[in-house]
Amino acid sequence: MTDALTRQPDVDKIELGEISDSLGFLLRVAQIQVFERFFDSLGGHGLKPGEFTVLWVIGLNPGLRQGAVARILSIKPAHMTKLTGRLVDRGLVSRATPADDRRAVRLSLSPEGQRFVAANRTAFIEHHHDERNYLSPDEIETLIGLLKKLTGLDTHASQS
Repeated sequence: MTDALTRQPDVDKIELGEISDSLGFLLRVAQIQVFERFFDSLGGHGLKPGEFTVLWVIGLNPGLRQGAVARILSIKPAHMTKLTGRLVDRGLVSRATPADDRRAVRLSLSPEGQRFVAANRTAFIEHHHDERNYLSPDEIETLIGLLKKLTGLDTHASQS
């Protein structure tokens, strides 16, 4: 009798059962694959996909409150504070505390951050276009629409 612990299953034959239809499981696997491709194209800058996304959003919305960035990108406040600190330490982001609300923190790209985003914009956009190589244009449109609906991002102002 073969011991089940000593057998090495072939990766192509691993049974996933009902989890293969789990939205959370499939989204997580897709996220990991997309992040790996991100690191292949933009990882040389020492930024994670979420960090570049934060820079991107701040660049499009200078002076936005740190909490608003965290909410729209579903980043926990404590993690956002650390992430912002790293971006400030790298000289990419500037923080300002408004006189009318000393608890708020407004974020803007520093001049170095503006140069960084401008210099890497094409690679960032190309990365997002490369994500689409596995689906037809109609499938992409449907998937993006469904993900926006699932995440609630379809209720926000137009994302350009």
